[in-house]
Amino acid sequence: MTDGGLSRPVILLHGWTMRGAVFEDLARRLGPRARAPDLPGHGAARSGTASLAAAVDMLDDEIAAAGPGAILIGWSMGAAVAWAWLERHGGAGVAGLVTVDMSPRPVNTEGWDLGMLGQTPERLRRNTEQIHHDWPAWAEKIATTMFADRSGAPGFSRADALAQVLSNDPAKMAAYWDEMMAMDLRSAARGVKVPWRVAHGARSRVYPAATAEWLAEQPGAKIVRFEQSGHSPHLEEPDAFAAMVRALDAELAGA
Repeated sequence: MTDGGLSRPVILLHGWTMRGAVFEDLARRLGPRARAPDLPGHGAARSGTASLAAAVDMLDDEIAAAGPGAILIGWSMGAAVAWAWLERHGGAGVAGLVTVDMSPRPVNTEGWDLGMLGQTPERLRRNTEQIHHDWPAWAEKIATTMFADRSGAPGFSRADALAQVLSNDPAKMAAYWDEMMAMDLRSAARGVKVPWRVAHGARSRVYPAATAEWLAEQPGAKIVRFEQSGHSPHLEEPDAFAAMVRALDAELAGA
């Protein structure tokens, strides 16, 4: 361990509409080598291009600054950024991966039902229209579905989540949404070669448990269920989540 924290760098990648500060408590628990940047189009990087490619480019810089052997932790859209980065680079410079409640193909299609819960083509059309034309109403939905308990999580309430979502540029968030609804990172997920923890909130209202089970079929991957959590187990069960990361770090140190 270094300074009471992890033995290696950890890079925390937030979800769509959030910012790096959402990881403040987790970063404190993991120690001084934890980094939680704002992805392009969010927070201090809100002037950046809202695209997964731009986020992957940013992750290039973060990994270079952090040093070799980092653990990537990607929550929701942050997991997509991590998968895309690994697909681009093959894992060089990264020792481990944690993904949090995300599907590599969020849209359900014929032969694929591991996208978002209840996301039929008609519902997707309506949701996309609302995202583009009534951002405040959609922000309410995001804040409501982030947690198992509608009131929020310890240290991050539903009101906190809503304020964060509403602070974004709606056009940039819509651009990310459109890209995520078109993306298919299943081959990238199947190509992960580093030790991987697939974190899933058992009470998620965003993705089914079967999505995490599919991801955990990859060699080197293990599913970790957080029984009291929804879409945000790092916020809802912070002690258990930090313990999972520390256990992965210890496993990598002993490899």
